[in-house]
Amino acid sequence: MTAPQVRPEVLEAARLMLTQMGISATDLLQAAGGTRRPVPTFAEYVPIVAAAVPPGSQRMYGTYWNKVVAKWGQRRLDEIAPTEIEALAREAQANALQRRNSRGGRSATEHLISALRCLYKRAVADGIITEAANPAMKVAKPSRLSSTRSALADERIAELVATAATTGNDPELDALLVRLHIETACRRGGALALRPMDLDVDQCLILLREKGGTFRWQPVSPTLMQYLQRHSLQRRVPGDGQLLRYA
Repeated sequence: MTAPQVRPEVLEAARLMLTQMGISATDLLQAAGGTRRPVPTFAEYVPIVAAAVPPGSQRMYGTYWNKVVAKWGQRRLDEIAPTEIEALAREAQANALQRRNSRGGRSATEHLISALRCLYKRAVADGIITEAANPAMKVAKPSRLSSTRSALADERIAELVATAATTGNDPELDALLVRLHIETACRRGGALALRPMDLDVDQCLILLREKGGTFRWQPVSPTLMQYLQRHSLQRRVPGDGQLLRYA
C-alpha cells in the first residue's frame, strides 16, 4: 500500500509554519528519537548529581541514593515505573532504624521519594528525560503526622542552665551558649558564626547568619549583650573572628 501523496501547497504551508515557529526538520527528528541523548544508568548518574548538589542535600539524600544504586545501579533512569519507587519506599520504611522517637519509618519513605525527586529533577533539567516522564513526581509522599515536640517546662530549663554552668570543661562558654539559644532560638550554625562585629550594642541586636545563607537581626536582652561583650574581651576575639570560642 503506497503512502498518500501530499499536495505541494500543503507542504509549503507546513514548511512556512515551522519556519515561523523556529523549528527545523532536524528538531522534529530529534524529538521523535532520531538522535536522542542516551539515558544513563543510576550508577552513572547518581555521582554526577551528588557532586552538583549542596552539602546539605548530599548529607540528606546520600544514604538513599546509595540504596537506589544498590537496587537499580545498572538500570536506566527511564526504565523505572512509579510502582517500583513505591515498592522501594516501602522497603526503606520496613528497614528503617527504630529509635525511641521513631514514627514507623515514615521519614525514611519521605526522604527516599525526595531523593529520587531531586535526582529526576536534575535529569529533566539536563534534557535526559521529559517532565512528563518523571516517575518520582507520580509517587505521593506520606502525609506528615502532628509533631510530638513540646516546650520544656521552666523547671527543666533551670536544671539545664545549672548543669551547663557548673559542669564541663568550659562552664562559662556553655552557660553563655544556653542563654543565647534560650533567648534567640538560633540554630547551632548561627551561634558558631557569631562575630564581635555582629553585635549592635546600642540597639541590643545581634546579626545571626544561619542555614541557606540567610541572616537576621535578632533582639537580645541587655544582660546577654553584656555577657557576649565580656566574653569577646576575655577571650581576645578579633572583630571578624568566632566569638563563642574556648579560652
